[in-house]
Amino acid sequence: MCRSIKTLYNFEPPATEQEIRAAALQFVRKLSGFSVPSKANQEAFERAVDEMAASASRLIGSLVTSAEPRDRAIEAERARARSAARFGA
Repeated sequence: MCRSIKTLYNFEPPATEQEIRAAALQFVRKLSGFSVPSKANQEAFERAVDEMAASASRLIGSLVTSAEPRDRAIEAERARARSAARFGA
């Protein structure tokens, strides 16, 4: 479930709010054990996703590095190459 959470910091272009929210959603799903919460848990689930997304945004915004930003296209190609080597073309 959390395998789809990707590093979001130090990329050019920077992570979008949608990407941050998607990572927060995956994190809350993993913690709660719910892919889709019941109606009784929906409010708590959504609140947790909102709080995690806000926290992640603050974290990403406050981190500093001297490293050059990584290019998303290059990193995506490297991931495809690793996947092809691991699982075949």
